[in-house]
This record gives sequence, structure tokens and C-alpha cells, in this order.
Amino acid sequence: MFNEEKKIAVLIDADNVSPKYIKSLLDETSNYGTITYRRIYGDWTSQSLSGWKSVMLENSLNPVQQYSYTTGKNSTDCAMIIDAMDILYSNSVQAFCLVSSDSDFTRLVMRLREAGMLVIGMGEKKTPKPFTNACSIFKYLDVLVEYEEEQNDEEKMDIKEKLPIEDGQSSDKNYITSIDDIENIILKIILEKSDTSKYMNIGEIGNSILKRYPDFDVRNYGYYKLSTFLSNLPSIGIVKKENSVKAYIKENNEIRDIIYTILEDNESKSVDMGRLSQLLLEKMPQFDVKNYGYNKFSKFISSFDEFEIKSSGQRNCIKNVSIKVAR
Repeated sequence: MFNEEKKIAVLIDADNVSPKYIKSLLDETSNYGTITYRRIYGDWTSQSLSGWKSVMLENSLNPVQQYSYTTGKNSTDCAMIIDAMDILYSNSVQAFCLVSSDSDFTRLVMRLREAGMLVIGMGEKKTPKPFTNACSIFKYLDVLVEYEEEQNDEEKMDIKEKLPIEDGQSSDKNYITSIDDIENIILKIILEKSDTSKYMNIGEIGNSILKRYPDFDVRNYGYYKLSTFLSNLPSIGIVKKENSVKAYIKENNEIRDIIYTILEDNESKSVDMGRLSQLLLEKMPQFDVKNYGYNKFSKFISSFDEFEIKSSGQRNCIKNVSIKVAR
């Protein structure tokens, strides 16, 4: 979906975007295809947009004049929406890049996607979630600029590759999805879509995450490569397999050993399901089956070949289910 060469219309809301982002946003958009429309909207008689004038010439942006007829109303939005629909019906592009931090474009994004368009949204971290979630892909301009600045410093880049930013390390992380949520969705993706060998190409994983979280970008978390990001997740492993890089769910030997110990401590070599869950939590307070891609404790236990679940009494009654060493 995202690797095909596409013709892209870039429409920029000058009222809501700073000119300092222009190079980063154009470079990033070029990763998805060829830019054929470069239009920027605003009231160019206003002194507040004077910073854009030199930038427009340097980057071949086509300025569209839109007077502010009424105080408090953003007429730029209307001009962008009208042009976007005209371009859509011209059938001359396959994708749009809408650059703004304004949620007023959310309905436009939805309409363009209904027409089969790839919609790349770009804005600052303050961009409201309805707009970011409506896009096919959303990029934070603040992050792109930070990334470009760090790339120009080789020493910083080397340190960053080895010591990625941990989720929650920065106070300015509320705008992105937490790493825990991303890790959980990756586990679910691998469990649902991987082949029989339980390996999955990391490119497929990246595309699947974007379908759920359009603003996902490893640079949001201080990483440069998806493979580096994945390899730093506790439950995910990375390996080169069949001429490609693939991810897999790590087997948790620590949990397996704890279960063995618990079973050995019982004369019957079995334990009630609820009791086992309680004992695991005592030994591993952070334990949660959701971190391994399961929504039920019984399903998680069933994933271990060494153990089997046996019911005693009423069927599917968890309190009567025991774990035993498989014979």
C-alpha cells in the first residue's frame, strides 16, 4: 500500500504551520511518491506570514491568496478543502499530504480516504487526535526536525542508536501512543498473521501498526530504525531469515521455570488455575498475559507445550482447572 510510486498533492495551511518545517515535510513526503502539487494557503497581505515568502521561492511552492473576510474565521480552511476536492475529481493524483495542526480538516481526510486516496497528515505535536487518527499516516513535524538535526551530528546518532529513548523518559510524550500499547499490538499481530514458523517480516509489522496507529513512527520514541525499535522490546526478538529481517515472540524461560517450581512444590504436581496466577504475580508483580498477546490466562498457559490443562468438575470453570506436567 505504502511502497507504490504515487503522485502526491501537498497542501499546506500556512496559518497553522511554521516555515521552519518545510524541508523536513517535503523530504518526508517524497518517501511516499512524487510531489506534483505544491500549494500553500494564507492571507499573504498579513505580516504574520512574511516568514514564508523566501521559503516559497526556494521550494517552488505555489501560494494561494485567501483574504480573511471575517474576524475569527479561518477562510484558508475553505480554500484548501475546495482545492482538494477539485484535485480529487481531476484524477491526477493518488495521494494527498495535508499539512496543518488544525482538526477542521478531519472530515476532508475522511472524504479523501473514502475515495481511495492515501492521506498523509503532518502537523505539530499539538494536533488533535481526531485529525491524526483519520489519516492513513501521520507525521509529527517537531519530531522530523529533531531527527534531521540529530542526523547532522554523527556522535549523537551513534549514541542514540545504542541508547534509545525509553518510553516515559521525556515529559513531552503524551501526544504519542505508549510503547506498552505498541508492544501489545505487535504481539497480537505476530500471533494472528505470522506463518507456521511464528516469524513475520518486520515491514509487514510496520504496515500493520500504521493501520491501527496512523501516527506511529519509531522516531517518536527516539529510534532510527524499525528493527532497532523492535529488538529493544522485551518480548520481541529479531533475526535475519530467508534474506529478510523477521520478528518473533521470545519464549519466556523464566515463566516456564517458575511454573515448574510451583508444580514441583505440590505433591499432586498440579495446581488450581487461579492459584497459579496468584503465585506468578507474587514472583513477577509486572506479569500480565496481555503483554504476551493473550486475553485469557488459560490461553497463555496452553501455549506452553510442557503443560496441559485438565478440568475437574464443571467444564470451563476456571477454579476447577489444574495445570499438570505433560506426560
